[in-house]
Amino acid sequence: KCVGRTEKEFNRKNRTFVYSTITIDDIEGELFKIDRIRDVLVRRESELRYMMDDIQLCKEITRLKKELQKLVSIPDNDKSNEDRQKEEDLLQQIHKLVETRDFLVDDVEFERLREREEDKEMADFLQSKFPRNSKKKGQIPARRLTSRAQQTSSPFTKTGLSLLKECCGFTCSIM
Repeated sequence: KCVGRTEKEFNRKNRTFVYSTITIDDIEGELFKIDRIRDVLVRRESELRYMMDDIQLCKEITRLKKELQKLVSIPDNDKSNEDRQKEEDLLQQIHKLVETRDFLVDDVEFERLREREEDKEMADFLQSKFPRNSKKKGQIPARRLTSRAQQTSSPFTKTGLSLLKECCGFTCSIM
């Protein structure tokens, strides 16, 4: 009796689904929207990870700068060989972090260009796949296909050294 009841419910539900007004195009359209939302979320996650890396680099650079500033403030004739070596080590560490940050900036720019190309390809594909939708609703604007971070000015659009100057207040002539 339970099996028959479940079977009847299954048939009733399937009949409702079969006779609904949803078309294959509607389902495909929904799937594309879901994929698009997923892509936007993945991109946002990536942007946030880059931002976290950038913040960590800035904190470390700031810490090293303060340490270096203490050593630089000591008169040269009062510095020990250990102080001079420490200065040199700090300069090398700061330089290495600046280079790391430059690579980060380059990675972000490369990602941005790749995403723009993907957005263009997706817009072209959707235009060819759903021409009637784009005629009704107009062309899909490029700004709708870019992430919010791409639309606003981002600190990653500048060079590594200008980033360093802005973020860390790096004003000494070490570099």
